[in-house]
Amino acid sequence: MIQFYNSLTNKKEPFVPIVPGKVSMYVCGPTVYNYIHVGNARPAIAFDTVRRYLSYRGYDVKYVLNFTDVDDKIIRTANELGEDVGTLTNRYIDAYLEDTGALNVLPADVHPRVTDTMDEIITFISELETQDFAYEAGGDVYFRTRKFETYGKLSQQSIEDLRAGSRVDVGEKKEDPLDFVLWKAAKPGEPAWASPWGQGRPGWHIECSAMAKKHLGATIDIHAGGHDLKFPHHENEIAQSEACNHTKFANYWLHNGFINIENEKMSKSLGNFLLVHEALKEVDAMVLRFFMLSVHYRHPINYSRELIEQAANGWDRIKESYQNVEYRLSVTAGLGEPSEAMERKLTTIKAAFIEAMDDDINTANAVTVLFDLAREANIYAKADHVSKDTLKHVITLFEELTSVLGLTIKAEAELLDADINQLIQERNTARAERNFARADEIRDLLKDQNIQLEDTAQGVRWKRL
Repeated sequence: MIQFYNSLTNKKEPFVPIVPGKVSMYVCGPTVYNYIHVGNARPAIAFDTVRRYLSYRGYDVKYVLNFTDVDDKIIRTANELGEDVGTLTNRYIDAYLEDTGALNVLPADVHPRVTDTMDEIITFISELETQDFAYEAGGDVYFRTRKFETYGKLSQQSIEDLRAGSRVDVGEKKEDPLDFVLWKAAKPGEPAWASPWGQGRPGWHIECSAMAKKHLGATIDIHAGGHDLKFPHHENEIAQSEACNHTKFANYWLHNGFINIENEKMSKSLGNFLLVHEALKEVDAMVLRFFMLSVHYRHPINYSRELIEQAANGWDRIKESYQNVEYRLSVTAGLGEPSEAMERKLTTIKAAFIEAMDDDINTANAVTVLFDLAREANIYAKADHVSKDTLKHVITLFEELTSVLGLTIKAEAELLDADINQLIQERNTARAERNFARADEIRDLLKDQNIQLEDTAQGVRWKRL
């Protein structure tokens, strides 16, 4: 049975969805005023993998990831660039989808935007006001935090500890320093929407509560996001959602760990702010994804050149093993009897993979299982007698398990295989005729096309680099 570490209870719990066989999952998406950095890529990859695994295990998953497309940072950036907010946010939404698509992150079933959810947000705030959980002050609307008696249950902070660190900013008219804004009165030149409290726009926290309710319902199975969102964002989501809906907001809360760059916190001031589209100029997208999956999603991870190189070498080992089996299959004549011993190993490997992933999506252990598969596959591919059926089963298992992790192991065809094989045959003929200059010329030609040749006991094999 799948178990998740629930941030709300601080323990692993068996996953039992609200509706058998179905999963509702909401992930906090980006505020779109810039390209995403590798820290943003981590939750995208981590929770895409959660979604993939749930689907693999037979669940029908509805996956929602929002775009915050109106916000102080967005407005400030648009003003600095001299363009309207919509143009800016559309550009960076497209950039987000391009960058995450390169990392093989599947698009969400729904990508709601704040600006498309304004009616629902206003209705949500109005319901809180009716229930005396919200109040208007000078065109702003605030949530009465103390009225929600279990406030702090996600972050495990007491209301008094929170009060000690709270303050009222200039211009705010809160009843209590702990209260947080639901609706902001319009300022000159800012985007604004009509509401019962005058022209304005929503506060940050209310957006996700309204979008989750609109697309998934009042109670959802899984809510996920970065550890930095645990407080105050997710804490405030719980308070306003449960105050409004009189029911539990989310049954399982998943939070991914931070990313450091060369053992330092990523920061523009330190000059180590690494954007994904810049990283992908130097690092293969599957290597970056493999690197992220090599550490459990809840643990911190350190991005360094050395660790990226280790990830590249590890991913190459797995791909090369897959290619070894593909090659052995292509040169094997006759079906051969299936190998019972190897088939048992494949069954054991698949079970170990499922066991790792059932344990709070432990991709680090799942990657170790992939290395086990690669080792056994290499041994079998070199055996004197092999079975085509068993070789096919090895290939199928490679593709099945890597697909669950969102890793693309099957190379995309650049040169047609038939063309490569024809050149290899021409090279073999040249060597037989002792025309070594032509043979070397063909090898160099293939090398320029990132095709590596290798002489084996079964003949010349090739692979894409």
